[in-house]
Amino acid sequence: MKVPKALLVLHGKQGLNEEVRAAVNEWRQLGNELAVRVTWEPGDTERFVLEALALGCKTLVAGGGDGTVREIAHALLSSGSDASLAVLPLGTANDFARAAEIPLEPFDALTLLDREPVPVDVGEMNGEPFVNMATGGFGSKVTATTSQELKRVLGGSAYLLTGLSRFSELRATWGRFVAPDFTWEGEFLALGIGNGRQSGGGQQLCPQASIDDGLLDICIVPAPADAVSTIGTLLSGGLLGIDTVSVKARVPWLEVDAPEAIDINLDGEPVTAKRMRFSVRRRALRLHLPADSPLLRDEELVLGDDQTA
Repeated sequence: MKVPKALLVLHGKQGLNEEVRAAVNEWRQLGNELAVRVTWEPGDTERFVLEALALGCKTLVAGGGDGTVREIAHALLSSGSDASLAVLPLGTANDFARAAEIPLEPFDALTLLDREPVPVDVGEMNGEPFVNMATGGFGSKVTATTSQELKRVLGGSAYLLTGLSRFSELRATWGRFVAPDFTWEGEFLALGIGNGRQSGGGQQLCPQASIDDGLLDICIVPAPADAVSTIGTLLSGGLLGIDTVSVKARVPWLEVDAPEAIDINLDGEPVTAKRMRFSVRRRALRLHLPADSPLLRDEELVLGDDQTA
């Protein structure tokens, strides 16, 4: 079997996407090799990636949302391969792609394959990777429970509408947070641990995060007396408002302890845990990004390269 130079792993819901088909055909007509596999059931993504790597494929393309990006990154990391990853944003919110300024038009996104990949960090929670963000609390529950139909009709606005409709379920979570030179404990409404900058359809919880600095950006929204007003600010994505109600830190690792299990969302993957350790796998993934992507750090602002997990 011929070794594919690049393999597009396409989320099953996008299998009939004519715009993607046209972009792939146009890319091939320019002389580029690109094989395509469409997922059908759980486990397909990992299987396709491992099969491609076994053949010697050096580039994977994630055709889907943040969850698809995470799945392929997970498979690459587990395999120990140095194959690179590109992103073809086809999700509802495309939070990682939007923050990285990866083009949303399929053909334009494929042109990033012509750029050399850059090494970027991957976050981890208890050994489970995330490329974009880990979120917890009420915002995480909203992301996990927003219906596919609502997301299809309203896009990223669906998360806001779901959040506004579920205020009656709003309750705070208690946790203790410990990191180098940082300690906080108390009740909180939402938590963001950012390798990337935004989640849940545009909630910029960590607007200054970079994916190649060896650090995680922390955003904790404490539970105030006026919880409805605070969560409304959070869901509406107002950066100035978020800064006025949140606790911020930038750390190489973070440990969280809670008396009850906390709902956590890792790039779309819901998990629960009472004890969590967040850390960074420094420059563990080779990613095709725009040259001026905002997620790549400004070298002049970096204090040093010794702040690793």
